Amino acid sequence: MSSNILTKREKKVFELLVLGKTTKEIANELDISEKTVRNHVSNAMQKLGCKGRAGAVIELLKLGEISL
Repeated sequence: MSSNILTKREKKVFELLVLGKTTKEIANELDISEKTVRNHVSNAMQKLGCKGRAGAVIELLKLGEISL
């Protein structure tokens, strides 16, 4: 996997997920719909080859894409 596999928005969504924010809170903070948040999460998981949000977070941490 190369660096910067996610879009800036996908990365931001996961950064907020790691902080414990809900889909609704992320949507409000980024001024997008909850469906758009879910789409970003889904697209990122597909790119990473992960089935769940937790797996995607772990993969992003390993890749250094996000930090705690």
